[in-house]
Amino acid sequence: MNIENLHIAVLGAGESGESAAKLLAALGARVSVLDSGDPGKLADKFSGLAALGITCIGGPAADEDATQYDFGVLSPGIDPVVPLVKNFRAKGIDLVGELEIADKLCGKPVVGITGTNGKTTTTQLVDVMLRGAGVKTVACGNISPAFSAKVIEGRTLDVMTVEISSFQLEEIRSFRPRVAVWLGFAPDHLDRYPDMDAYYAAKVRIFENQTADDWAVVNFRDKLPALKAQTITFSAYVSGGDFDLREGVIHYHGKPVLAMSDTQLRGSHNTENLMAALGVGLALGLKFEAMCPPLRAYKPLPHRCELVRTLDGVDYVNDSKATNLDSLEKALAGETRPVVLIAGGKDKGFEFDSVVDIVAEKCRCAVLLGEMAERIERLWSSKVSCVNAGRSLERALQVARSQARSGDIVLFSPGTSSFDMFRNYADRGNQFRQLVQQLQPTKNQP
Repeated sequence: MNIENLHIAVLGAGESGESAAKLLAALGARVSVLDSGDPGKLADKFSGLAALGITCIGGPAADEDATQYDFGVLSPGIDPVVPLVKNFRAKGIDLVGELEIADKLCGKPVVGITGTNGKTTTTQLVDVMLRGAGVKTVACGNISPAFSAKVIEGRTLDVMTVEISSFQLEEIRSFRPRVAVWLGFAPDHLDRYPDMDAYYAAKVRIFENQTADDWAVVNFRDKLPALKAQTITFSAYVSGGDFDLREGVIHYHGKPVLAMSDTQLRGSHNTENLMAALGVGLALGLKFEAMCPPLRAYKPLPHRCELVRTLDGVDYVNDSKATNLDSLEKALAGETRPVVLIAGGKDKGFEFDSVVDIVAEKCRCAVLLGEMAERIERLWSSKVSCVNAGRSLERALQVARSQARSGDIVLFSPGTSSFDMFRNYADRGNQFRQLVQQLQPTKNQP
């Protein structure tokens, strides 16, 4: 794809938009970045882009820009219904997503990984597994760095390993992953989509352009439309897929492949992430003997059922990445000891009633915080003891500690996002970890 001298607008100055703008400028396009955010807050970023010859337009001027461009690139963080995008579409200019343009400019086969939960862990598992087996790749996309940031490097690699969100799939045209991974589907992002059907429709587009020469590695429990690609199925919860779990060991067509006890991951949800990674390897022609050693060595990312500390016989687990109910449910399902749960946060448009039974089954007590605390308490209090900690994570931890007994788990698994109190889930998890490390033992335990 030749973009030299084309006048291209990039909508959104977040990480993906910034990376796309820099890539397009490096390849000879005339680039303008439009972002309706506060120009003062964008000043440093705009200054850096301007130094590369990129025009920057911020604030209301971006929403009202009358310039005609050859085409536009939409950052995934920009909701298509905002005035910035509406103004652009009203001018009749073709608009594609950052994922689409990065794929076209890179030209390498893509392993595309999507799903409501587990995307980042699986993307990293695939990355370390492929590189450990001698396949040159790089992890990018929704995981960060953006796909656009790795396009030039990617041209020297064998395959691109790309984490893909539903937002990135909204504006694809011809994007066709060589291997599409579907980890599972659960309620989320109802603050962006009008209903679950719209969210599902965006996500399932990952298979849209695949052919019989491609592969789809999919969760056996999910109902999907008829797929053109060859399929590999997996499930840690039911039998019948190509991969299943038997007595703690991943099996493929009935043969043992990888024992979970040999890995550094915990929980059935991570078993499925490992299965998906192994499925990618099979689709690319790798042998289990080459795939399993790097998977055994993989260390989990922070904020994903991360054991922070054991204090006075209580394990403190940071699962701040649980930004929806499916993540919360899976975290609870993986625990065999009594749990004191810390949950709650921003209202994302869904209710917490669907998890009340597993909360009642697994939890000694639920400590609730943030914007959703009162609503969750009304939903859960008839079945589980609840304490409303308001908007203080420190108080929530203090209450949780007072409720926990030796042998219990204090699990910080919010079940929703964090923007009502924190910058993001990582900030939330880091603060939890810091607060836990500051706790003093009461029984002469370090």
